Amino acid sequence: MATKEMTKPIAAYSKIGSTSLQSALKNGGAVVWLSCLIMGLGNIAAGQFLKGLLFLAIEIAFVYYMATSGLNWLSLLPSLGDTPTQEVWNDDLGVYEYIQGDNSQQILLFAVATLAIVAFFVVVWRASVRSGYMGLCVKRAGKKAPSMKTDIIALFDENIHKLLMAPPFMMLAIFTMVPLVYMMLMAFTNYSAIDDHLILFDWVGIKNFLAIFDSGSAIGRQFGGVLTWTLIWAFFATFLNFFLGTFMAMIIQRPSTRFKGLWRTILSLTIAVPQFVSLMIIRNMFKDNGAVNTLFQSLGVLGKGEVFPFMTDATWARVLLIVVNLWVGIPYTVMQVTGILQNIPAEQYEAARIDGANTAQQFRYVTLPYMIFVLTPYIITQFTGNINNFNIIYLLTGGGPTYVGDSAGQTDLLVTWLYKLSIDKQQYNMGAVIGIFTFIVLAVVALVTYRSSGSYKDEEGFK
Repeated sequence: MATKEMTKPIAAYSKIGSTSLQSALKNGGAVVWLSCLIMGLGNIAAGQFLKGLLFLAIEIAFVYYMATSGLNWLSLLPSLGDTPTQEVWNDDLGVYEYIQGDNSQQILLFAVATLAIVAFFVVVWRASVRSGYMGLCVKRAGKKAPSMKTDIIALFDENIHKLLMAPPFMMLAIFTMVPLVYMMLMAFTNYSAIDDHLILFDWVGIKNFLAIFDSGSAIGRQFGGVLTWTLIWAFFATFLNFFLGTFMAMIIQRPSTRFKGLWRTILSLTIAVPQFVSLMIIRNMFKDNGAVNTLFQSLGVLGKGEVFPFMTDATWARVLLIVVNLWVGIPYTVMQVTGILQNIPAEQYEAARIDGANTAQQFRYVTLPYMIFVLTPYIITQFTGNINNFNIIYLLTGGGPTYVGDSAGQTDLLVTWLYKLSIDKQQYNMGAVIGIFTFIVLAVVALVTYRSSGSYKDEEGFK
């Protein structure tokens, strides 16, 4: 905890007034203006030598990087490179030597990383100007500007939110934002095995996006069907799991149900089994020559050589996926709902019974509204997760059945189609386009649904 003496300079900041960049440039004077070119100058003038030198070191490192690498990557970004790898005969060695040319993928990646570094530098530059201005204001007021030690102590006190938020924000920027921007830019190129554009590729504008909506193209012909099935799958996979899981949780929760712990333990065991193992076993069971068809043949339900086309007919495969997903997802819902049911105030049920409500009415007017309010974020998460449910689709049906000439199968979701386009077909540009549309669908559904829910509108009002 900071001492009273240490917090005095920090408290002086609150008397400065506006500390925006505009205010700093307007009222800072020559020293602050010069600190726009020489970072840390304002802090040094205010007596904050260590902080000023730290800002200056960041500027020097940035200038060095831009001069040695950054500007080169940015200069190549408009063209993505145009020098191919060359094969040159070496008379002395009697062999062909290869002179490395440009690599468009590398250029795009490093250019995006450079833009991220520039954005980070702008944030630090802005902070340095404001920090120098604030330090000078404290000094002009006749007080001592906070030292580096005081600022570090403040990070564990009144500024602890900055300390705690900085690491996840940095990880978000590095591992989420930069790859996302890289993927989005890739959608505007011809980076694909088609016409051999895997090493050198070019910008093609919105050509790839137009192909998605062109029913005459192979991609456009399949896109509507995959998108429709993705939304249908996500709806049934989410809400059937929710309502059936809720029904099962309520049965277990009833006072007359015996061995409650045993039933919950059994459900927990289904969660503990790796999905990879379970889905591969189920896939083998439902093949044409699998255990299920063999059993029906032995019982006389099917004739010799007849099979239920679980894997070869689109409708059968889709129904199978939804049913198997119930087995996978219901235990998770039961665990979630059980905790909610145990926390619904008993007096609400008592009041409903006094008013003459039967069991169905108690569920409709007491249990369901309470669960929907509490579990809306969970349901949205499940819906978005099912849109991106790669495991169950790829491991159970592989996206099939697939018609000849199609890159997407009849049970492929957008995410599994994206995988096939990228890994199997090496059409990375079209995979990026599908990824963008997947992101748009998820963002629209999640934001609209959540902002329309009671969990968002009346967060404090539900009792």
